[in-house]
Amino acid sequence: MSDEAFAAVVDAVRERVDPDPEERERLQEAVDTLVARVEDALQSVPVEADVVQVGSTARGTWIAGDRDIDLFVRFPTDLPREELEDYGLEIGHAVLPEGHEEFAEHPYVTGAYDGFDVDLVPCYAVESATAIASAVDRTPFHNRYLEDHLTPDLAADARVLKAFLKGIGIYGSNLRTQGFSGYLTELLVLEYGGFRPVLAAATDWTPPVRLDPEAHGRAEFDDALVVIDPTDPERNVAAVLSTTNVARFQHHARDLLADPREAVFDPDFPEPLSAAEVRDHLDRRGTAPVAVRFETPDLVDDQLYPQLRKSLAGVTDALDRRGFDVLRATAMADDAAVLFVELAVAERPAVERHEGPPIHVRDHAQRFYEKYADGEEYGPFVDGDRYVVERNREVRTAREFLESDALFDVGLGAHVETALEDDYDVLVDDQVATLADGFGVELARYFAPRP
Repeated sequence: MSDEAFAAVVDAVRERVDPDPEERERLQEAVDTLVARVEDALQSVPVEADVVQVGSTARGTWIAGDRDIDLFVRFPTDLPREELEDYGLEIGHAVLPEGHEEFAEHPYVTGAYDGFDVDLVPCYAVESATAIASAVDRTPFHNRYLEDHLTPDLAADARVLKAFLKGIGIYGSNLRTQGFSGYLTELLVLEYGGFRPVLAAATDWTPPVRLDPEAHGRAEFDDALVVIDPTDPERNVAAVLSTTNVARFQHHARDLLADPREAVFDPDFPEPLSAAEVRDHLDRRGTAPVAVRFETPDLVDDQLYPQLRKSLAGVTDALDRRGFDVLRATAMADDAAVLFVELAVAERPAVERHEGPPIHVRDHAQRFYEKYADGEEYGPFVDGDRYVVERNREVRTAREFLESDALFDVGLGAHVETALEDDYDVLVDDQVATLADGFGVELARYFAPRP
């Protein structure tokens, strides 16, 4: 690896991701106007409150072109939760009259102003991040910590690291992506001292990796990467980050250090596959694909995707236990949701082997023998030291299982189970190619998997 080549790539990326003075000025003008609107609106609220800007635009770590402004309105800690929500929405609608309400831990108003996407979130003005009443209460402390520790050079490196994570598809702490949050990214740059040192360290990580910036040294976490929150020793900043995405980060860190190039920083958006192209892949692979398609539950992504993953795990485990040998599987969602599974075995024999207890375990063995002695099964016979029967198999194909009530005995997400109870389709073999209409991009990624 050439140090000069790596430095040249980083310099070129910085040219793309560093906001120019005009963009910074425009952002500041927007923030000033919005803060003034909040302060005016607070005059009508019968409690003392203030407003603080948080997030990457407050810390100077946002990437050029990002249009997010996050304003938190801090209310007294003795204010009842219902009143905090009511006042928060009142202020939000006054500041963003064209905005709409969304819900995280509690409702807030989101909207647009002068080309910027604005979130206006109520929180409690707690004394420390360890005294939070809701998860959003700690965010201002994150802001303060980073403002105290980030230098302009480290902020620039944080922007480059964010661009890198976006390019390889693992930036974002939502439960759909399970990637790196902005705060985590900034803490890693602080911990290791820059973009390149983060990559160099990651190449040699052996999970579980534990980082403790303020040496709190108390809480234990069962995650591949643990970064103890400097403002809250009971929290792992990387808790949402999946083990798979830690491994992906390591792969791409090694790859970029070995072969520096700008292309890695550009997100990959594959061309959607057509139904014919999906069929070509299936013919080439010779697998037995199945899919369960149903109406997507009306949930935000952070609620939907954990339920989809739980449901997919339940279905694949049940298919594996029935001998269909799951090769790979994925969940997809838009207007419809899909649990897509590729199987190595399309059909099982009409009978299955069922072993009883060893014959020397007298009582259990005798009950087993008597249960099957007069039945239609093959056996009981003795094989080794135990009774065995070959009994009729309940289902011979994955379709039979997926269309049976047994599907509802697996570990499904609650809202997914409700949606399946209403209606669902089972697609098998070439029928799954029809999923290309709506999920062509997702299938393109599935059939061309990369780290």
